[in-house]
Amino acid sequence: MGVERVPGFVEVALGYPTALFSFALLVVIGYWGLVLLGGLGVDALDGGEGVDTHGGALVGLSLGGVPVTVAGSLLVAVAWFVSLSGSALTAGVPARTAVLAVAPACAWVGTRAVLPPIARRLPRERPVRRDDFVGRLCVVRTGRVTDAFGQAEVVAQDGSSAVVQVRSLAGEPGLTAGRTALIFDYDAEREWFLVTAFDPTAPGD
Repeated sequence: MGVERVPGFVEVALGYPTALFSFALLVVIGYWGLVLLGGLGVDALDGGEGVDTHGGALVGLSLGGVPVTVAGSLLVAVAWFVSLSGSALTAGVPARTAVLAVAPACAWVGTRAVLPPIARRLPRERPVRRDDFVGRLCVVRTGRVTDAFGQAEVVAQDGSSAVVQVRSLAGEPGLTAGRTALIFDYDAEREWFLVTAFDPTAPGD
């Protein structure tokens, strides 16, 4: 009676169906390698700025505050491990086709189970609100600012900048292009900020 040969790790990893997940795992490893080297931001695959990476869903999976990149990486890693283990314990195309069907389901269940603990350990990011700009300095970007017209550029606490609608008190001079102004109020109904002239070089400021 011959001894059945046990397939090696590389053979299983590159065989059917694990090879399908092995390729995806290499992409995930490459991505996180670039993140560690500083070549990419953590949210690079989330679409960048303006995309909600903490409240969306991935193939019906509630992220619960975890970035899409983290959830997707977990899905791939768990699917690969289940496929690798199943392929090592089975033989024949029918059995391994069943492994191919089971691996994604196990990955979905496993990832869903570990996301809540991960989410609790991640810092929560509060989106910048317009009233957060009150009390900050801005730079006038239009020819002038009046009680009826004006725009200025303001930098938020997180370093992002925005051009906002601003207005001045009637008759206030000096608010011309390039001048620094202080935002002292926000009109939520009209969606503009009230500003006043500010000289950062003046004594006592």
